[in-house]
Amino acid sequence: MSVVDTQTSKSLSYSPQTLERAERSLISSPFNASLFEEMRNDRVPMNAISGNAGVKNAYTKRMMSELAVDNALVWLIQVGILRREVDGQGITDSFRLTPLGRLLVEKLQKRWRQPTWQDYVSDAVTRWFRLPF
Repeated sequence: MSVVDTQTSKSLSYSPQTLERAERSLISSPFNASLFEEMRNDRVPMNAISGNAGVKNAYTKRMMSELAVDNALVWLIQVGILRREVDGQGITDSFRLTPLGRLLVEKLQKRWRQPTWQDYVSDAVTRWFRLPF
């Protein structure tokens, strides 16, 4: 199991299956590595990812509607890579990496691999047949 030391000195361990599923979902997502690199440093708002701004900022591979971006980001939240940013008044429209997401982005920073067709199929099957709890 991999261990992550967070800033509060708590350690989190992840099973190999969790790491594999999360990495597969990350590289199969419609987002570029630059989005996740930015999320390592700061929160990224939805309007910087969707529409023409996403392509202009090199966050997306193609122009995507806000709904499509939200659906893809929610999947990454469910996998454990992202979290929604919270401010003093509640949940915002911005996103950040979780400790698992940071671990994967740091690992992939050296070499962001291209997903294979098997990665896409496996990620799609996991999304379609996941249990609702």
